[in-house]
Amino acid sequence: MESVSGESIFQPPNNQNYRSYIMAITQYRPDVDYPIIPRRFSEMMDEFFNESLSLGERAGFVPGIDITEDDKQYFIQITLPGMKKDDISIDLDDRTITVSGERKQERENKDVKYHLVESRYGKFERSFTLPATADPDSLDAKYEDGILKMTVKKSEKSMSKQIKVK
Repeated sequence: MESVSGESIFQPPNNQNYRSYIMAITQYRPDVDYPIIPRRFSEMMDEFFNESLSLGERAGFVPGIDITEDDKQYFIQITLPGMKKDDISIDLDDRTITVSGERKQERENKDVKYHLVESRYGKFERSFTLPATADPDSLDAKYEDGILKMTVKKSEKSMSKQIKVK
């Protein structure tokens, strides 16, 4: 998240660099009704204090990630608009997947005056830890139309089975 001036107002725990903050996969709960007004007030206060304390560092490109699952596998979708698959790196270390790369800004005509640029560019790195039920060796990745789609199968041990009573 960033302020109107373009400065980063996202502060991960313990002042870690937001590009290398490791996330654990947890269940998304759309049924939880979070109050809108206090959240917006909180965001306003965060913006106020972070703008006043910020060193002026402009936020770089941070791709969005959606993680879902079904009975057999996990689905990881990362939005990487305008990137080439050769500019994307996926590393697997034990149960931690790290996706990194660089979204480069291509300015072909230097005589053009920009009035508004909301797109973000730069290097990024996103890491997250797979749950114990995932089989890291089954990681598969495909990149098409600006979307990186990864699947990770669940281990055979973690799948539920129907046991017939004899």
